[in-house]
Amino acid sequence: MRVMAIVIRIIQQFFRDKRTLALMLVAPLFILTLMHFIFDSEAYTPKIGVHGAPEQLVAALEKNGAEVEEFSKNAGKDYIEEKDLDAFLGVDQGKQEILVEGSDPSVSKSVLGLIQKSAQPGQQGKADISYVHGSEEMSSFDYIGPVLIGVFIFFFVFLISGVSFLRERTSGTLDRIMATPLKRYELVLGYVIGFGIFTTFQAILISAFSISVLDMMMEGSYYYVLLITFLLAMTSLTLGTLLSAFAGNELQMFQFIPLIIVPQVFFSGLFKLETMAEWLQAISYAMPLKYGADALQDIMIRGNGWEQIANDVYVLLGFAVLFLVLNIFALKKVRRL
Repeated sequence: MRVMAIVIRIIQQFFRDKRTLALMLVAPLFILTLMHFIFDSEAYTPKIGVHGAPEQLVAALEKNGAEVEEFSKNAGKDYIEEKDLDAFLGVDQGKQEILVEGSDPSVSKSVLGLIQKSAQPGQQGKADISYVHGSEEMSSFDYIGPVLIGVFIFFFVFLISGVSFLRERTSGTLDRIMATPLKRYELVLGYVIGFGIFTTFQAILISAFSISVLDMMMEGSYYYVLLITFLLAMTSLTLGTLLSAFAGNELQMFQFIPLIIVPQVFFSGLFKLETMAEWLQAISYAMPLKYGADALQDIMIRGNGWEQIANDVYVLLGFAVLFLVLNIFALKKVRRL
């Protein structure tokens, strides 16, 4: 009977905590549905530009699943950057010159294999191959490494800041602070700056370790990497403290992970967004991690500078400011000032 009493108490506790019950039942279905749409996407279609290629070769490329666009000039690098091509194939007096975009090793190998497969007998293996970014030795870890930096910074800062701010509230510390003449915006700024100092150190440590010790590819400026990781950390920090206002305990804070963090990972760049349905791609624009991961790949793999990452910087800054402002209003749940 005593065991049964414990069982009944646990069941009643679950029914009283509607959020936990809903998470156990709904969250797995949500994640599985999201994974279904992502992994059930169409195969990636390589984009290849050509100049002077025989009609038979162009037809063979298209037959083998490539999207081919013909150009009047043999300016491969310019077209790759402007038209977002995966490769450019120039043919001059029967000699093939292949320029590969190169930032994604899996796409590069797929494109080269497709061109090799489509080439006429006698022409296979005779092309000159060069890369705009990366090289033939570039590994898959070099490609996903910048994304992983963003994912780990975003996840751990979100978790630590949310749980820490929640403890401040549940322990009564926040109530005592709010009994002073302190304004809501002053309180929020104080917490964000305080937590921000440590999250900045964390972001610096993760990025420095990845580049120096793990030897991730680093073609651009390290200072831009620090800027993006700092903005990612601040966005995650302000989002974590914001959502902690809607959690009653640490368990409820953890419940936000499958609903907030997991979808961000799916749309961060670990999976090809181009292969997803358009409505699914549209969701990615509401994910801060997507912009951080895009910028880190631009810097570390493609060696791009401010002009290419400026939009990502502004969007991340906008997210951080938005969450900061919402934090001020969320404090009304604690006490009106």
